[in-house]
Amino acid sequence: MAEPLILLVEDDPRLRDLLERYLASQALRVRAVANLAGMRAQLAQHHVDLIVLDLMLPDGDGLTACRDLRAAGDETPILILTARGDDVDRIIGLEIGADDYLPKPCNPRELLARIRAVLRRRPSGHSALHEIDDAKVCFGDCVLHPAQRSLFRAGEEVRLTTGEFALLWVLVQHPRRPLSRDQLLNLARGRDYEGQDRAIDVMLSRLRKLVEPDPRAPRYLQTVWGHGYMFVPDAEA
Repeated sequence: MAEPLILLVEDDPRLRDLLERYLASQALRVRAVANLAGMRAQLAQHHVDLIVLDLMLPDGDGLTACRDLRAAGDETPILILTARGDDVDRIIGLEIGADDYLPKPCNPRELLARIRAVLRRRPSGHSALHEIDDAKVCFGDCVLHPAQRSLFRAGEEVRLTTGEFALLWVLVQHPRRPLSRDQLLNLARGRDYEGQDRAIDVMLSRLRKLVEPDPRAPRYLQTVWGHGYMFVPDAEA
């Protein structure tokens, strides 16, 4: 099996060269480009396993590019790199479909760990999530097909990022069991993943908008105050 292909979109030539060489030394195939035009050209020519996307690029905004890819149905995992100091950009990135983010300057080893964590959540990955049977999970007007990593609501497919699927799958596997944010991070993303509570909160908020009849009064993805979150099946109030 070929090693994963990483598309690195970074306009800083020194950082781009450093990250390209480091990732290549860690048994990853890397294609590095300096702008969004280069990214689009690579995506048109190659199957890419993950995109490392800078937010501030000479020919456009990485957030807009991420939104456009998701709107077009492209579910390639996206890890955002941002030098912006405001957490708002990172939160927006998660809300519009990015799978993870990392502030710059970043340690190449941490970037590698995050890339591997996201790749493990692919259907061919080897995390705990690969142990999935064909049994579907129904709640409300939603049907979750774990083996296909797909979600349907009222017969219409709902697009999920790899991170959103991983989080939802962990919750439905543990019905009526409150899970802390740390537990959710460990179960959904792997024990070597060092994430932040805010990422879980953002993805949970988006999942509620996708599956809840009223996201402001969650029926299925409930908050357990002082602890975390819990999935409550239809059979229970």
